[in-house]
Amino acid sequence: MDIKASRSSLASMISKWRTTLGQKPDIREEYGLADDHTDTDAGVGESYWGDWCPDPLLDGFEIRTFQMVSRAHLPEEGDGHLVSTLIRRQAARHDRAVLYIHGWNEYFFQRHVAEFFEQLGYDFYAVDLHRYGRSLQEGELFGYMEDIEDYYDELDACVASIRQDHSKVVVSGHSTGGLIASLFACDRPKTFVGAILNAPWIDMQGSALFRALTAPIVRGLAVASPTMVLPAVENDVYGRSLHTLYHGEWDYDLGLKRVDSQPLRPGWVRAVVNGHDRVGAGLRIDCPVLVLTSARSSDSREWTEEALSTDMALDVDRIAARVHLLGWHVTLVRLQGALHDVSLSRKEVRERFFDEIRRWELAYVRGPRAQEKASQDGETP
Repeated sequence: MDIKASRSSLASMISKWRTTLGQKPDIREEYGLADDHTDTDAGVGESYWGDWCPDPLLDGFEIRTFQMVSRAHLPEEGDGHLVSTLIRRQAARHDRAVLYIHGWNEYFFQRHVAEFFEQLGYDFYAVDLHRYGRSLQEGELFGYMEDIEDYYDELDACVASIRQDHSKVVVSGHSTGGLIASLFACDRPKTFVGAILNAPWIDMQGSALFRALTAPIVRGLAVASPTMVLPAVENDVYGRSLHTLYHGEWDYDLGLKRVDSQPLRPGWVRAVVNGHDRVGAGLRIDCPVLVLTSARSSDSREWTEEALSTDMALDVDRIAARVHLLGWHVTLVRLQGALHDVSLSRKEVRERFFDEIRRWELAYVRGPRAQEKASQDGETP
């Protein structure tokens, strides 16, 4: 398979599909897809939502596009503006909902996670952030951001959209998405009833020397040339542990989630490092937080069977050392045999992953302890 060619053609396909469904009113009218603005009186230059329509990547799911009209492309990306995509499994059935935020080199494809939360009594939503997955447009710099808060406009819009049908929302995030979810939950008090973080990237991996040098170097480069591609040693071991073409059990789009990694740029790394600094200074997430990681990390650049039972991306010991800085009520669970994305681990491990979420949710989000806390806070759980 020519993955590079596949990635290019997929980006082109998604860009054309995005234009058809979200940016040309005459074509939308031809297909009967009238605009559904968040604000019916929205003027020129204001962001707006499109209608729900079938997801072209996951059967049985729906998407709606958030046109971020005020967020123009970078000069090197060409004309146009950013978009974000909200995904759902079905129309609202429950009062409770989950909003899932993916990680780096990711998009939402984990159908089984949505099915689990539905069985738990939650309607499931995921967001493909701008420059990722369903939101990636031709010519864009994959995943690029210059500040974690770059995502707040679309996340605020997602929460507002979800709250039209749900009064209680849990935020969930994986890896970089876990960092984003942590900072967003901290900066949006009284928004979420819980936070579920799957291997959140809340500290830099690597040796003490590497961590000490990373921040000043990338901050200097980010000032001089924020979008340059950083030199990096390719490592595809984690990707090979996941996909069915190699050693994994998951079939997903290799154009949107590469086996190796996407290019890293100084502006993006600086944003992550700044986020790590905020965590290090201490956050005040005001809802119960559940952090789940693998019990062990490994970093081999050659294929090894350890890739099927360890975190190949982050240092789980450093994550564990920092979880107490997230908020006042944090639960940490480390699972033997788990991968970096714990939900993609082998069956017996991911069943334990879901069991831990189920137990925590009952105890701290909707159970007697949650009711007691809500009563003390003057709220109804």
